[in-house]
Amino acid sequence: MSRAVAHALEKQRLQFASAEQREHLTRYGAGIAPLFEAADRVQDGARWVQRHPEVTVGVLALIAAVRPRVRQFLWRWSKRGFVVWKLWRNSARWLEQNSPSSRTP
Repeated sequence: MSRAVAHALEKQRLQFASAEQREHLTRYGAGIAPLFEAADRVQDGARWVQRHPEVTVGVLALIAAVRPRVRQFLWRWSKRGFVVWKLWRNSARWLEQNSPSSRTP
C-alpha cells in the first residue's frame, strides 16, 4: 500500500470518527440547549440596552417618578455603583502605574 493511500484511509477514518463525535455531542447536548438559548437571549438584551441607553434611563426615571420606594432603591444603588466605579478606575490606574512593564530599568 502506498503512503498516499494510507494517508487517505487515515483521513477518512478520522472524518468518520469526527462525524460520530459530532452526532454524539448533538444528541447529548440537546438537554442543555435551552440554557444556551436563554443565555443568548440575555446577551442580545444586554446588547440592545447598550445600543439604546436612553430607553433604559427613561424607563427607570418613569418608575422612580411613580414609585417612591423604587426611587430610594435606585438612589442607594446608584451611589454604591458610583463608588465601585471610582474604586475600579483608581485601582486600574494604580495597577497600570505600578506594573513591572511600566517601570524602566
